[in-house]
Amino acid sequence: MSLRAITLLAAAGAAAFLAWTYQGARLGAELAEARADATSEQLATSIAQRVADARVRRAEQSITTTYQEALNAARTREAQLRRDLDQLRTVSDGLREQSADAAQRLASAPPAAVLEYATAVNAVYDDCRAAYGDMAAAAAGHAADVQTLGAAWPVIPTPSLPAAGTSTESNP
Repeated sequence: MSLRAITLLAAAGAAAFLAWTYQGARLGAELAEARADATSEQLATSIAQRVADARVRRAEQSITTTYQEALNAARTREAQLRRDLDQLRTVSDGLREQSADAAQRLASAPPAAVLEYATAVNAVYDDCRAAYGDMAAAAAGHAADVQTLGAAWPVIPTPSLPAAGTSTESNP
């Protein structure tokens, strides 16, 4: 073999080695760039997930606080209603005793006193009937308010998942 053939063969070998090295470096740089892109996408996804999680936690905390406040208010109202009921029972027991006493006195009372008592009882009955009528109207109004509130209460729809291979984003 001649020197020229050896030189050409060495030059071709060096060129192949340099091309191989260049291609390896280029592919290594592309791989590093792809890894960097993947890492930045993972970071962006992680940040978006953390923001969404924080937003959900704030919403959940707000709902929990509102629920707890409503529950505490309901317990307070219930305690007040129980106190009012106890007071009403005490008054009712007193009225029952007064009624029994009046019945005993009425049995031996003159007819004019019985007539006056009947007139007074009739006036009290009319007052009670009017008060109960007002209460019934107020109760019907409250029932209508409850129905309106129930119908107007916000309902959070469950999101449907997109079909496989489709995207919910629109391209301009």
